[in-house]
Amino acid sequence: MRPLRRFLSGPWLARSLWIQAFWLLMFIRIGLWVSTLPTVRRVLKRLAHLPAHSRKAGPAPESSALVARVVGAVQTAGRWPEATCLAQALAAQTLLARHGYLSHLHIGVGRDEQGKFVAHAWLEWQDAVIIGGSEVDSRYAVMPGSQWESL
Repeated sequence: MRPLRRFLSGPWLARSLWIQAFWLLMFIRIGLWVSTLPTVRRVLKRLAHLPAHSRKAGPAPESSALVARVVGAVQTAGRWPEATCLAQALAAQTLLARHGYLSHLHIGVGRDEQGKFVAHAWLEWQDAVIIGGSEVDSRYAVMPGSQWESL
């Protein structure tokens, strides 16, 4: 009951972002299960629904705080139902685009210590990794054509 009470007593923006992140993650997981990544991205682009001229590439005084809130909401909502790095990166990119911020999605592939094929997705904003950063290292080669700008 304590987490629910903490959630309900939190700021409206944090609650709203968490709810949006949760539903986006559910949609993305189902979408990737039944469809393809390009199709899911097309639908997410419609959900972001901001004209390109209103997007903010550069920092504004409140930028970092909002980006941190979006990232926190996506990471918290992603704990259940254990969203993948790709789902979290897509959800964060969609929420940032809805608020007018440009970001870049990257998908990399490589091999783990046992030589097994691995893949990882991460999201960058202003040349800094904001989602999926703990696993980004030199073993991942960015796939050609997998660097997508904001929705």
